[in-house]
Amino acid sequence: MLYGLALVALIVLIAGPGLWARHVLERYGREEYFSGTGIDLARLLVEDLRLEGVRVETTDKGDHYDPLEKVVRLNPAMTGRRSLTAVVVAAHEIGHALQDQSGDGLLRFRTGLVRFGIWAERIGAAAIMVAPLLGAALQVPVVGRLLLAAAVCVLGIPVAVHLVTLPVEIDASFSRALPLLKTGRYIPPEDEAAARRILTACALTYLAQALASMFNILRWARIFRR
Repeated sequence: MLYGLALVALIVLIAGPGLWARHVLERYGREEYFSGTGIDLARLLVEDLRLEGVRVETTDKGDHYDPLEKVVRLNPAMTGRRSLTAVVVAAHEIGHALQDQSGDGLLRFRTGLVRFGIWAERIGAAAIMVAPLLGAALQVPVVGRLLLAAAVCVLGIPVAVHLVTLPVEIDASFSRALPLLKTGRYIPPEDEAAARRILTACALTYLAQALASMFNILRWARIFRR
């Protein structure tokens, strides 16, 4: 009974932030009343802020800023609309471009960690598959256990990425994007509270991903203990 309640609480803790974030983004993404789209605002901000070398492109993937190519990539499905969500999300991605222009060390660290994490996750997944077979083939169970332990450790990299990402996202949202939006030129003052909620929702999506990654580690650690 206690284990079941703990499991339910863990699921709520992981799923709750993501569900609330989706609700907020959809709520403020329905009405369209701005003169331009989020993509239009991103291009305007690049010009107004004189972000040299930064381009704005559309993508069929998620909205993001690529610090390697200096490109703000926005999905027209969300930021191509004239909604408050579209405008705020676009400003958030411009916030990352501002971080890059200022030489933000945490953004650079996250970029390197993400690139390393892609390969590390692949190696970890392969180790998880190979470890039991190698241990059985060599007739040395400890080899398989060591490899599996290493694989579980590698799975911690996504957690590290998300934990590093969270302060980067918070800075892009509340230290970069929100002050821009609060100038009064881009959104009316009465929408500032809603804009803050949208930015909070964006941050919570990364928190949810970090919690999900931690749950994945616990799951594999439990398998390892067997």
